[in-house]
Amino acid sequence: RVRKYAVDLAHYIGLDEHSKKRLSLAAKLHDIGKVGLAEGILNKPAKLSEHEFDLVKEHPVIGERILRPIVRNRVVLSAIRSHHERFDGGGYPDGLSGEQIPFLARMITVADCYDALTSSRAYRGAMTQPAALDILHDGMNTQFDPHLVPPFMLAP
Repeated sequence: RVRKYAVDLAHYIGLDEHSKKRLSLAAKLHDIGKVGLAEGILNKPAKLSEHEFDLVKEHPVIGERILRPIVRNRVVLSAIRSHHERFDGGGYPDGLSGEQIPFLARMITVADCYDALTSSRAYRGAMTQPAALDILHDGMNTQFDPHLVPPFMLAP
């Protein structure tokens, strides 16, 4: 689903075909690093402890490490590594902000958050599409690239 949302956004903003292919691959593999996490953490129905959340925050780095020998494209790898960075610099794993965050990662961030909000989780039910879009809108300039949220909201 994240791949579909990200590619839909890419089509809507007119991203070139080469970049769309890279985005598609990165979005498809963005959470592969979660294979390095205990299932009990991934499916925990309650709030994660600080230690458990610290472990979860390693999954983008783990994913990059797993894929580096297979996916030789630095753009794809950096998108996977940086998909939890925040536009205001408060994300992880590197604390990047604004334009420092790879563009494809910024696209995946919006798509991934929307998917997380509109999907059922062990700890909560799925949100409605309007409620999820409101959260994306409210997160412009803090969590999300403010240039990507409006087109995401309009993309088919």
